[in-house]
Amino acid sequence: MIKVKIIGATGYGGIGLIELLSQHPEVKIQALVATENTSKPISELYPHLAGYCDLPILSADSATDPADITFFSTPDRVGMQRAPAELESEARVIDFSGDFRFNTAQAYADYAGRIGLPTEHAAPQLLSEAIYGLTELHRKELSPKTRLVGNPGCFAVSCILGLAPAMHHNIVTANSIICDCKTGVSGAGKKLNASFHFSSRHENMNAYRLSGHQHVCEIERELSILGNTEDLQITFTAQAVPLCRGIMSCLYADGIETLREQEISELYQAYYANSPFVRVLSSDAMAGTAYVRGTNHCNLVISVDNRCNRLRVVSYIDNLMKGQAGSAVQNMNVLFGLPETTGIAGTGMFP
Repeated sequence: MIKVKIIGATGYGGIGLIELLSQHPEVKIQALVATENTSKPISELYPHLAGYCDLPILSADSATDPADITFFSTPDRVGMQRAPAELESEARVIDFSGDFRFNTAQAYADYAGRIGLPTEHAAPQLLSEAIYGLTELHRKELSPKTRLVGNPGCFAVSCILGLAPAMHHNIVTANSIICDCKTGVSGAGKKLNASFHFSSRHENMNAYRLSGHQHVCEIERELSILGNTEDLQITFTAQAVPLCRGIMSCLYADGIETLREQEISELYQAYYANSPFVRVLSSDAMAGTAYVRGTNHCNLVISVDNRCNRLRVVSYIDNLMKGQAGSAVQNMNVLFGLPETTGIAGTGMFP
């Protein structure tokens, strides 16, 4: 059995991991670590876990037993401080923040500066070995030898998966890309904020971080690699909508040559033929966040606006699953030589 430690166990990401891993056939959750509510059973805070996971919440100092893998479901700069000790104990590490999504100190500094964090990385010696954990694009790099994974951002997952085949096959103009993205309130995490009170969110939508969203850094990097191009820049708009969980990203790019919807759909299907969690749908398919809620799937609706020869891809994910805990477990499965779908295959629920 794979022994797991979850640091940041009481946030949305941590709870998502517990929900998945408590029913994973190859996993034993060994320790739950958080800064608050220590000594309380996790099921006392989250009663839906009763009988599935009743472990007590531990302080960082008391969770000393070595694990096979440690998940950091923590804010930026926590993982970089504590990952070296976990790696030293021979645990593998998957970090949910931006701490290990970049392979150079300069790339990390660009990201950190965008969101007002200190630009100096606390463990720069680890950056070169970190693997970007979007499994569909980097599964060959995720191997039994991989020690450190930077889990991708939720918006980044939806945008990169939606545009990867088009960039790989060079069918769109790179600098014409527009990512128009809407997310539910859970994307902001569990921490209290007046802007997420019911009275602020009910019957209200708003764009935010128009000066620059942190996930743009990883989107531009990954699409640049896929398209073998430098200095790619996208237009990205994040919007909060009155929804608990889910992301809908409407992605646009101009065609280099005449675009044909059926041909592009077939190209996408071939690109994701070995990716069990990506579903390619036609432009007339029933689609929405409800159809991916609670699942690790990414649903991609392929459309072409023939009037202006523009590709339109609508990408749907659950931000707490494919955008966070589900992707992390998918990465873990690959690291330990398990089928990608182990413990995370499921249809979700409807309605």
